[in-house]
Amino acid sequence: MAPTPRQLAHEQTMAEILRLAHEQLVTEGSAGLSLRAIARDLGLVSSAIYRYVPSRDELLTLLIAESYNAFADAVEAAEARCPRDDYRRRWLSFGRAVRRWAVANPAEWTLLYGSPVPGYHAPPERTTAAGSRVPLLLLRLLADAGLKPSPDDPPMTAALHRELARLRGSLPGELPPEVLARGLLAYSSLCGLVSLELFGQFTNTVTQFAGHLDHQLHRLAAVLELP
Repeated sequence: MAPTPRQLAHEQTMAEILRLAHEQLVTEGSAGLSLRAIARDLGLVSSAIYRYVPSRDELLTLLIAESYNAFADAVEAAEARCPRDDYRRRWLSFGRAVRRWAVANPAEWTLLYGSPVPGYHAPPERTTAAGSRVPLLLLRLLADAGLKPSPDDPPMTAALHRELARLRGSLPGELPPEVLARGLLAYSSLCGLVSLELFGQFTNTVTQFAGHLDHQLHRLAAVLELP
């Protein structure tokens, strides 16, 4: 059934609200988001905006889910262009796409991977699925590569092994705990490298950011033991 004119108008207004919210995110940061300012920019009385977005927390939730999905769309598209059996190339494309999206969208990256917004807690039922798409893409790559525990894997406590083993049924390919741990290390290292660059923490050390990331991606490919 085609949407009614009223539904279309509502969707258009919501799209405008999110567009203005992204602009605010760039200029004011997540803590500076203001529904009243968005209402003013839309030419609405301040009370009218709450018919679309009832609170600042709801606006943050919408922004987080939209940003996670845009991030995942970009990374998935880059990784999908690689041959399925070229696991290192898939990893390199994955890592480069993560950095490329972050550099193009620093405010959104900060919202997703920077400091928590004071007083706000993202509802997991509305953000976890979107936020899991990129990490799960990496784990799917590791499952496709058929990675197994290795003599080079460091010892793991029994408690940690049990914790990671409990996740196996919900992850691609039921990865062994040792391989899952490698994936977590690789993803956290990648996000850390990107965040250190965007937050200016490489001052007086690294300026060749793309080359540095590529170097570290190759090193992490060895840690992952990608064939």
